[in-house]
Amino acid sequence: MKKLNSAQIRQMFLDFFKSKGHKIEPSQSLIPKDDPSLLWINSGVATLKKYFDGSQIPENPRMVNAQKSIRTNDIENVGHTARHHTFFEMLGNFSVGDYFKKEVIPWAWELLTSPDWFGIEPEKLYVTYYPRDLETKKLWEEQPGFISGHTVAQEDNFWDIGEGPSGPDTEIFFDRGRKFQDLPDEDPEMYPGGENERYLEVWNIVFSQFNHLPGLTDNSQYPELPHKNIDTGMGLERMVSIFEDAPTNFETDLFLPLIHQTEKISGKKYGVSKQDDISFKIIADHIRAVTFAISDGALPGNTGRGYVIRRLLRRAVMHGRKLGIERPFLTELVPTVGKIMHSYYPEISENQGKIIPVIKNEEERFGKTLSAGIELLDDLIKQAKEKGEKSISGKAAFKLFDTYGFPFDLTKEQLSDEGLQVDQKAFEEEMSKQQERARAAAGKVKTFGVQKGELLNLKVASKYVGWSQNEVDSAKLSAIIVQGKQTDQAFAGQTALLVFDKTPFYAEMGGQVADHGSIYPAGQKDAAAEVQDVQNGPNKQHIHTVSLLKNVKVGQLFDLKIDLKRHRLVSYNHTATHLLDQALRNIVGQGVHQAGSLVESKYLRFDFTHQGPLEKTELDKIENEVNQQILADLPIKWVETDIESAKKLGAVAVFGEKYGKKVRVVSIGDYNKEFDGGTHAEHTSQLGIFKIVSESGTGAGVRRIEAVTGPEAFRLIKEREELLLQSAQKFNLQHIEQLPNKIDVLLEENREQRKQIESLSAKLANQAAEDIFHDVKKAGSYSYITARFDNQNSQALREIVDNWRDKKVSDVIVLASAPEQKPILIAASNKPKEIKAGDLIKNIAKKIQGGGGGRPDLAQAGGKDAAGIKDALIQVGLYLEQQ
Repeated sequence: MKKLNSAQIRQMFLDFFKSKGHKIEPSQSLIPKDDPSLLWINSGVATLKKYFDGSQIPENPRMVNAQKSIRTNDIENVGHTARHHTFFEMLGNFSVGDYFKKEVIPWAWELLTSPDWFGIEPEKLYVTYYPRDLETKKLWEEQPGFISGHTVAQEDNFWDIGEGPSGPDTEIFFDRGRKFQDLPDEDPEMYPGGENERYLEVWNIVFSQFNHLPGLTDNSQYPELPHKNIDTGMGLERMVSIFEDAPTNFETDLFLPLIHQTEKISGKKYGVSKQDDISFKIIADHIRAVTFAISDGALPGNTGRGYVIRRLLRRAVMHGRKLGIERPFLTELVPTVGKIMHSYYPEISENQGKIIPVIKNEEERFGKTLSAGIELLDDLIKQAKEKGEKSISGKAAFKLFDTYGFPFDLTKEQLSDEGLQVDQKAFEEEMSKQQERARAAAGKVKTFGVQKGELLNLKVASKYVGWSQNEVDSAKLSAIIVQGKQTDQAFAGQTALLVFDKTPFYAEMGGQVADHGSIYPAGQKDAAAEVQDVQNGPNKQHIHTVSLLKNVKVGQLFDLKIDLKRHRLVSYNHTATHLLDQALRNIVGQGVHQAGSLVESKYLRFDFTHQGPLEKTELDKIENEVNQQILADLPIKWVETDIESAKKLGAVAVFGEKYGKKVRVVSIGDYNKEFDGGTHAEHTSQLGIFKIVSESGTGAGVRRIEAVTGPEAFRLIKEREELLLQSAQKFNLQHIEQLPNKIDVLLEENREQRKQIESLSAKLANQAAEDIFHDVKKAGSYSYITARFDNQNSQALREIVDNWRDKKVSDVIVLASAPEQKPILIAASNKPKEIKAGDLIKNIAKKIQGGGGGRPDLAQAGGKDAAGIKDALIQVGLYLEQQ
């Protein structure tokens, strides 16, 4: 067997399948495009789903890739096992309706064993197969040099993830030898496919040949797919561990440089302590995942992808603390990730300027949160010891984990040092509740769609002519599909899919909605159908969804006319989207990337990556710059060319978009050039005016601008002008320009009146306080006062507390009020060493469905239920008696 490093293994895999006629697909972004069922790209096939479910036909049915992936469903196992990772690379070769078992098995054997390729000794390879798939068993055993008896039947060798493609699979195992044998020979798990360390699974080949239809529960009933496919997956990290003879994936060139760098930062050595090794591994794994995710445009946040990044960062920081690293350090590892992966992912080094500030900000932010978490843990330990308890609650431990990012094992360790335990069962129950909430929020996940044979097999030619024509005469109806079946005719009243040999109707693409319009029998004035939608078919035809008004037949000639008014409004908004994109980059920065768009007739929507909301001044500058380009009456032109020529022209590619050999470049004067397949205005002046309606967040690190142009912008401006006029009239003003001054005057009057009200209220409260100071109660050895005041704010209550301190009439005072039905509690203590106001307020605030805290001598709480104030004040005496 050869000595190969990670870069050589990856490249050799790609080169091998390229020699077999495969197209090398580049590794796509970790952020899924147009696939809401996935949080991350989590496998090699995830970016190719559109080909396997038949929604698109690939340029080449043979494909190969090395795809970066993230999985976080078993994050707790990372560092504790030999091969669990959050970020990993999957090598795979794929066939969409082309080759099958008789080709892929010999190729797999050749790649693995040939001296020209991996050169693995045949005696070290074993394969498993589905027991009913004897063809696969026979094909393996026919390979030159295959060792007799190295095939193992496995009942679970059937790939089935629910509705959609499914089929048997075969797995390839590498025998690492007796030095990796952790079980005795007679152990039932000591075989290829069992739970052992000797036989390592390195490659899975799925024969996707059946359709798992709704309602079917037995795979023997599954019908054959219209097109049989091949889907394979080889974990790069596992293969590297084999070629580098490493005990685990972490002792390879993909991780060791990061581990060695962490050794230098921490002053500790890898391989000395099992617990330290876990921390080294977690840091190396997590920094890879975080670096790649941020490079691809994801940012830390509290939900979705953002939460995953935040959690990984915080886990890495916590394990840095366990290694004795007290300062921020993760940014130092980013360049090392770039060097390790540079041969295939040069963008990591190129994007360091974007990645490092995000990690630095998040790590520093967590440092502050971490201090608060440590204080909470110290407080829990102190309380437990004071009460003579031997453990803390699982709920408290879960709060440390969920709110402050404390790993549960770290909490256990800290408690153990103090002679305490934690209720692990209660913690796991809280964790299960959170996971259930997460699953409920995710909804039903759709993986692969069922292949639609009627569209896959539709080979008729269809040409889009909408770049230069708004209508077409005498277009031939080439195909009709009704209720999933191809037919020669359809009838009035039906909904049908129609394909013409030429069409001016734009098919929905790139965020731009499809054209609507009408279809007429050639030369006639009465419409035969109304076009409701147009989509690109798998074989690139424009598929028109129509409501039929007359009977139609294949071969019949029709005149096709788009709704020109709607088409123009959509086109103008599409041009505005390009102008907005360019203005964002000019004003906010080149780090802004498009994250989605929608171009309708009445408005446009543009999503982009950015941390935090835009300032109003920035939005004003963006709006002004777009309008300047509209006033400049810039010409809009387009040219079709190859990708390299387009890049030389300075065209910008949309982030995450995939392009064919020929691309269309749209130029708006010298202001903007982009790869684009949509329709546009002819001159920017046709847009009339551009107006931003709103700017908001849609998720972690993604912002959204909604805007309008032309008639809609004019309507919006008129509506707002009318509102201003109505407001001015209410104040008896002649001109709307007088409104700001009038509002300033009213606000000043309001402030003065509030001051007078607050002053009078405070005086009344203090007068009332004289009465409550005489109503001192006893609880145990402590004296206390409780009282409720009507509609007093917290400042007024604090003034009463100050008065109470001067008079020293009791040990404790608790005051309550509920201005606007929002309950407030304030507690103060003259004996803060014995009775902490913060502890007292936390205890009684539960009665008003709230919480709070503060200093030992003064604390405050707010809540949701004003009706609970009475019970909260009663609770004061009970609490003091317990003390």
